[in-house]
This record gives sequence, structure tokens and C-alpha cells, in this order.
Amino acid sequence: MCSVMSVPRNLIASERDIAFLLYEWLDVAALSARPRFADHSRETFDAVLETAASLATEAFAPHNKKSDANEPYIENDTVVQIPEIKAALDQFIALGFIAAGQDEALGGMQLPKVVENAMMGWFMGANVATSAYAFLTIGNANLICAHGSPAQIETFAKPLLAGRFLGTMCLSEPQAGSSLADIQTRAVPDASLPYAPALGQSYRLIGNKMWISGGDHALSENIVHLVLAKIPQADGSLPAGAKGISLFIVPKYLVNDDGTLGARNDVVLAGLNHKMGYRGTTNCLLNFGEGKFTPHGAAGAVGFLVGEAGRGLQAMFHMMNEARIGVGLGATMLGYTGYLHSLEYARQHKQGRAIDNKNPAAPPVAIIEHADVKRMLLAQKAYAEGALALNLYCAKLVDEEKTAPNAPARASATLLLDMLTPIAKSWPSQWCLHANYLAIQVHGGYGYTRDYNVEQFYRDNRLNPIHEGTHGVQGLDLLGRKVWMQNGAGLALLVQVWRATIASVNALEMPYLRASSVLIEDAISDLLRTTTALREADDAAVMLANASLYLEAFGHITLAWIWLEQAKVAAKLGVKNEADVKFYAGKQQACAYFFQHELPHARTQLALLASLDRTALNMQQDWF
Repeated sequence: MCSVMSVPRNLIASERDIAFLLYEWLDVAALSARPRFADHSRETFDAVLETAASLATEAFAPHNKKSDANEPYIENDTVVQIPEIKAALDQFIALGFIAAGQDEALGGMQLPKVVENAMMGWFMGANVATSAYAFLTIGNANLICAHGSPAQIETFAKPLLAGRFLGTMCLSEPQAGSSLADIQTRAVPDASLPYAPALGQSYRLIGNKMWISGGDHALSENIVHLVLAKIPQADGSLPAGAKGISLFIVPKYLVNDDGTLGARNDVVLAGLNHKMGYRGTTNCLLNFGEGKFTPHGAAGAVGFLVGEAGRGLQAMFHMMNEARIGVGLGATMLGYTGYLHSLEYARQHKQGRAIDNKNPAAPPVAIIEHADVKRMLLAQKAYAEGALALNLYCAKLVDEEKTAPNAPARASATLLLDMLTPIAKSWPSQWCLHANYLAIQVHGGYGYTRDYNVEQFYRDNRLNPIHEGTHGVQGLDLLGRKVWMQNGAGLALLVQVWRATIASVNALEMPYLRASSVLIEDAISDLLRTTTALREADDAAVMLANASLYLEAFGHITLAWIWLEQAKVAAKLGVKNEADVKFYAGKQQACAYFFQHELPHARTQLALLASLDRTALNMQQDWF
């Protein structure tokens, strides 16, 4: 049994696996040949990862259970949290990790995104709730740097990257949920506000935002909210639909010209939501323009327009897409640490005897010797290690998108990233959650108790199928938009990448890998036929009725390709030492498991989709 206050590093993540993915598969060290990363090398990458692993183990993991058991609460209009959260974040900030991927001119390290994600993985595996504050701040600052004016970058992004301010994203509203077209928060221009135009046109915002992670706390000097709202039309009505949405920077405290904090803005904490997981992250209902505070003599939260009016959703997608991949990383690492915890438990806990041992007096064996336990561990390994590989692959696509040596390569990376983002968010959120379910099962009755960590991992991870868009939303995005964008160019390119792997595997002349390549080629063919059948149905309602199944099948084929890639590398590298022999054999066995036990599900689902099944679509609400 693990101590409730201490989790060894090797139960958070696998350093060997991360090194395999970064250097043996993705060849991340080669990125240092590009101008942006010229000051880096494998040595600097490893130093960052080593520092992250140490800090995650020493400062984040020890209070994971404590922050879960001691939720934040409101006292005298102030959020109260255990002190370990701020102490851990302060150390994270002091090491410059918030700005790790940013330009040196902004105080950043200019790390590749793939290394930054590997670094963040340690903190998410150690304590997903505390790391959420940093994760949101990084995305907030990245959006302002990409879409904000120079004055907005100076006033808000730089303090965010320095860790003086922390950030949020404010999208959802109580009545709208995922339907952002229906938001009702108003942003009214106010020319009387004493701010330079360079900071963005000034508005007063009035409305409510729900489910705002990190929405209020005492962890930083200031909180920078990125808020979606609508600017009223001439008749006072709000524009209909998503095209009328604008984006605003709304700080908790206004910022003076010299960078010091000014008046309290009219942003009020109306309450804390109490979720089943992520309990150490404040989750808030915020009122904008309640009138409790009156900056510059009037009610209404002061906000500054980011970019063009009416194009806020496009800008916010910068943070949303980054957040979707980040949510996938968080889900992955919760599944990963759960797997490592259950593996350790299975090696230590003794119960039962070998199936062919009829002697009741024989000593019990470690439960890892039982075939069904090995099945559950192998499934977890396939889910967690596969999901981490997918996430790091997507992160490297971000690096290719920004730094590849020619325009076609950069465009291809963008197209692949667009295709894979729904998968990178949803697949780990579903299957690494299932890994947590299996981790509890391996622990038996102990797994359901709070004395063991796996119970919390499951609760924390259960939020990720909701965070940043449900499976239904991601399925609609994939089948309703991504598959057809640029006349199907994204799907065609991804299939080309998949088939290139198949060809390279077949060239190795290894029978078991060749057999796997046949299975995935059959699944790809099924996917293409099903996609064509759905389009030819010429009925959007029928096509999208089972979009979640399409997402899941597409994700399983993607992960089969990911596993074929890993097995190919493990097979080519050959034997180096006993530890490598075992590591590579484990990779190849996990690949075999995925192809034999998981990939067939995709073909079953595709067959159902190809039949244009209307069972759910035809159900009437009064039949329930």
C-alpha cells in the first residue's frame, strides 16, 4: 500500500517510456537543428524533464489526496485552500515552467511543444488539480500572445508568463452549456473608460459564467479572465448565433499604466461548484457586472476587446484546441499513474494459487501471476502508453506546424493536427478512464477505499469526458467538419500516414507485424467505405446520429497505428541489455493485445454505422 502522503516517481510516470517516445520514436533531439531550438539539445531536454519529475514528486504528489479531502471554500468573500497548492505552484513558477514554450523575448525557454507536454505530464500525473492552474494560465497567455495587441501582451501576457497573474477561460453559461451560440453575456462599449486604445476598445460586461476552473482564488496577484460575450446591436438585441461572439480580457483587478494593480473589477464569485474530482481546483460561478464593485464609478466588469468584434470564437479556439489536447494529456496521465499503481500492487499482493496447483497448503502467489490480472494490466498499458504516444505525436505536430523547414510540411502538420485533435481529447478521456476502472478492479475491494490512490484517479478522470467538449461534441466536430474539410484532404493525408507505416512494417519481414498490418489495413478500408456511405446518405441527421461511435472507431484505428509505430521501433532497435529486452518485449506484447482485443471493436462499430442505423434517431421523447 502506498503512503497517502508520498508517491514514488516511478508510480507517476515511466521515465523509460518517455525517453523511448521522445528519442527513439519521435527523434525529438533532431529538433535542436532548427533555429528556434538551436540553444537546446537532448541534454537540456533531459534536464527539464528531470527537474519536472523531481518537483512533481516532491511538491505536487504529496498533497494530491489532501487537496481532494479538503476542498476550497469561501470565507469572508475569499477562497480558502490548503497552503500546499500555492507552495507547489510558486516552485513551478520560479523554475520558469509557465513560459517554457514561449519566446525568449517573453521570458520563455523556447522549448519544443513535445518536450513541454512531456514535462507537463509529470505534474498532471502527480496532481491534476493543482497543475490545472498552470495549464489554464499557459493556454491563456498563449492566446493573448497570438491574438492580442502588443499592449495587451505587455500588460497581461507577460505577467501571466511570469506567474504573477493566473488565467482562465470563460465560455459556458448556466443556460447555454456547450451551445456557445446561445450565450447571453453582454459587452457594451464605454468610451468614458480611461484606457488607451492600444489596450483594446473598452467595454463593460454583464452576465454569468459557469464551470470556470480557477475562476477565483488567492494563489496569485491577479486573475485574467478570457471571456466570450456578445456586443449588442443598434436596437439593443444580441446578435444570433456564434458569428456574433467577441472575446474580451477581463482582469479581476484592473491594471494601472505602470503595471501595478488598480481597482477591483466587477467580477464576483457567486459560488463554488463541488465536483466529484479535481477537488483542489476551484470551479466557479462568476457574475460579471453584478454591481458589487463599481470600477470608474459604474457597474459592469471592464473588459478589453481581443482582435476583431464578432470573431471571438475563432480566437478562443486557439485556447480551446490547446486545452483539448491538454485535457487528453491529463486524462492520459491519470490513466498512466493508475496503471503503475495497480502494477505495483499486483506485484506485491499475494492471493490465490496457480490454476494447476491443487495443494491448498501451498503459499499464495502474487496476483500478477493470474491470467485475468495480466489481462487487466495489459489493457491499461495499451491504453495509457498508447494515449501518451498519441499526445506527444500531436505535440510534435505543433512544432512541425511552427518550425518545419518548408511551407508544405507546415501545412501538412496543421492538417494532421486538425484531424487528430478530437481524437487526442476524447480517446484518452474514454479509455484511460477505463484504465482507471481496471486499476480499481486489480486492487479488489481495496481499490474502492480512499486509503488507496486509484479511487481518486478514477473520480478525477471522470471529469475529462466533459472538459472542453463532450464525446458528442468531439464526434460532431470530427464527422461533421474535420473529415470533410478541404474536400477530405485531412482524412486523405492521415490515411496516407497510416499506410506509410504499414508499408514500412511490411518491409521488415516480421510475421507478427505483417499480420497486424493486414488487420489495420482492413480497418482503414472499412473506415473509408463507412465514411463514403455516411456522406452518400445525403441526410445530415442520419450521418451525425451516431457520430460518437464514428469518433470511437476512428480513435481505435488511430491508436492501432500508434501501437504499430511503437512496435516497429521496438523491433528495429533489437537487443541492448536485459532491461531493454524486457521493455521492447512489453511494447510488442501491448501492440499484440491492442490488435487482438481492441481493434476488432472498431470494425464492429463501422459496420453498424455503414448500415445507417436510425435506432436512436427514431426514438421519440414520449416513448421513454
